[in-house]
Amino acid sequence: MKAKGKNPEDLLMMSKKGQTLMLFVSVMDPSQPDRNDIRPFTEKWTALWQSQLYNNHVDLQVFVIDDNRAIFMFKDGEQAFEAKKFLLKQEYVTEVTIEGQSFDGPAKKLKTTKKEL
Repeated sequence: MKAKGKNPEDLLMMSKKGQTLMLFVSVMDPSQPDRNDIRPFTEKWTALWQSQLYNNHVDLQVFVIDDNRAIFMFKDGEQAFEAKKFLLKQEYVTEVTIEGQSFDGPAKKLKTTKKEL
């Protein structure tokens, strides 16, 4: 296993193969960054991302758990790391958390820039 893993994330990805894994995604609507009642926006975009990942043969379920937060659940944990890379490219994602590690998305920069103004 060590021979194939080039970095710690590769090792973690290989160790989660075949196991259920959850990934948390936080979303922000850039047209209304100060509003918290964006549940319809969150539901729309997480469903779209789910279908895009599914079309790329990534099997997952999505559960919206808060107005701006959702859980992506994978039957094969290895696929969660592929989804993480995809989600971190989406403009409305503020944060992705997987295995206790948080990664900032593109919308996080928008959020901090608007607060500074």
